[in-house]
Amino acid sequence: NSDTQADDYFNTVLYTGDGNSDHSITGVGFQPDWIWFKKRSGVQSHSLFDSTRGTDLRLQSDTTSADASTTTQLESFDSDGFTVNTNANVNGSGATYVAWNWKANGGTTSSNTDGSITSTVQANTDAGFSIGTFTKGSDVETVGHGLSVAPDLLIVKRRNGTGSWAVYHSANTANPETDYVRLNLTNATADDATFWGDTAPTTSVFSVGAAFNSGETLVCYAFHSVEGYSKFGSYIGNGNADGPFVFTGFRPAYVMIKRTDAVSAWDIFDATRNTFNVVNNNIQANANAAEASYTDLLLDFLSNGIKIRQLGVNASGGTYIYMAFAEAPFKYANAR
Repeated sequence: NSDTQADDYFNTVLYTGDGNSDHSITGVGFQPDWIWFKKRSGVQSHSLFDSTRGTDLRLQSDTTSADASTTTQLESFDSDGFTVNTNANVNGSGATYVAWNWKANGGTTSSNTDGSITSTVQANTDAGFSIGTFTKGSDVETVGHGLSVAPDLLIVKRRNGTGSWAVYHSANTANPETDYVRLNLTNATADDATFWGDTAPTTSVFSVGAAFNSGETLVCYAFHSVEGYSKFGSYIGNGNADGPFVFTGFRPAYVMIKRTDAVSAWDIFDATRNTFNVVNNNIQANANAAEASYTDLLLDFLSNGIKIRQLGVNASGGTYIYMAFAEAPFKYANAR
């Protein structure tokens, strides 16, 4: 498809709340299937919704809370955006918000029997993104993710009770399947076979171990790198104001960075909140804090990657993982 562009699958929108119901936000460019909301102008937890779980179930990246039923946040997923209700998490009067939007399969799910657990999946194989839900049994089991390439990133959250957000990242360590980080915490990477069963994801399944208890209902957001659109990688800091250049192969629209060998926040940057370099408007996925602009958290978004500018994400010898999505069109029209 010659007109395929990166922003067909990911886009950031900014808006100001009005405190009223039926507040329609447009400009996403597609009907989103995963929306991640954060109030910018004040303290408020993140709100994460997807079209599999529906508009009335909310998760928070900064807490361990279960799926919470709410009718006052997201009203609908729309053809060019979404409609929000009166809740301050998404629509406080005069407050400013960011919403990061990803496209999966328009809310259309299918039963996936690739793994030992049957999962319910909606996948966008072009964009390397799927949303899956499943119920854990006992021991180490496998779960079908619906993609055609092994995932580089798995973000798994318990829904029917409290539990941390478990993250697998293919560039985390030399043996990433043995390790995990938690999206809601600043902890460094930990080695624990009970998360992914010490088994790397394959082109069809990922593994879940005893860290996820029998009977837990879970959601998984799975991604793999797609040339010209997304990249899930790592870099090592040099402790210098002239930090490393991180090649992505595209101009980033969104980057989330986490140091893995020490306590560190999950720092989110995007080219919509910072429309030109230096990029330093930071939101932390693990915290409910308002957006902040730090003098030691500075990046440049370049045509083919990220230039690290300061020590906040550049400790000498520190190891960092990142997820990045493109602003520019795919490099090739048939990029898959």
